[in-house]
Amino acid sequence: MSEITDPEFLPVMESFYTIQGEGFYSGTPAYFVRLGGCDVGCVWCDVKESWDASQFEWFSVKQIVSEAKESGAKVVVVTGGEPLMYDLSKLTEEFSRSNLQVNIETSGAYPLTGRWDWICFSPKKFKEPLGEFYAHSHELKVIAYNKSDFKWAALHGDKMNPNAELFLQPEWSKEKEMTPLIVDFVKRNPKWKISLQTHKYMDIP
Repeated sequence: MSEITDPEFLPVMESFYTIQGEGFYSGTPAYFVRLGGCDVGCVWCDVKESWDASQFEWFSVKQIVSEAKESGAKVVVVTGGEPLMYDLSKLTEEFSRSNLQVNIETSGAYPLTGRWDWICFSPKKFKEPLGEFYAHSHELKVIAYNKSDFKWAALHGDKMNPNAELFLQPEWSKEKEMTPLIVDFVKRNPKWKISLQTHKYMDIP
């Protein structure tokens, strides 16, 4: 069996029940499934340890979903790494059968697989996203690391479907520098909103 192409098994770096700290669902209790593996290569990534999938154990979809159900969560967030490096169709089927809302956070660098209740699309400069995400995503979340990111965010925002929520979020190490600039940008561009990593401010793991 070639695990990386078998949708019944996925490499899980970690899974845990916590509070979603970012974006549209900020403040919502959620069970996170962080898949290992990423080749997008964000220089400011705060989970670089997730990049090498070979470090992590592969779990069956049924086991992943069973543990999520046992947590008592109503919302599940699949993240990474870059989760769409894998075929997630079986995973979302199993979550749907379990009556759990299933959200994904992705850079959009790989084709969309699975059926999702909420897609948070967070494109990165380091690997070009695919066009399908502008039409299908519910949320655009752009990380602001330097001043050039505002123009880049606006270009992506203009491509999004009209129902999408648009968020700008300061990169954590540049939070004090970037937040006032984000406030100014959002005031000038009111279709955008501000996302903060509230779990870091509140020290929620």
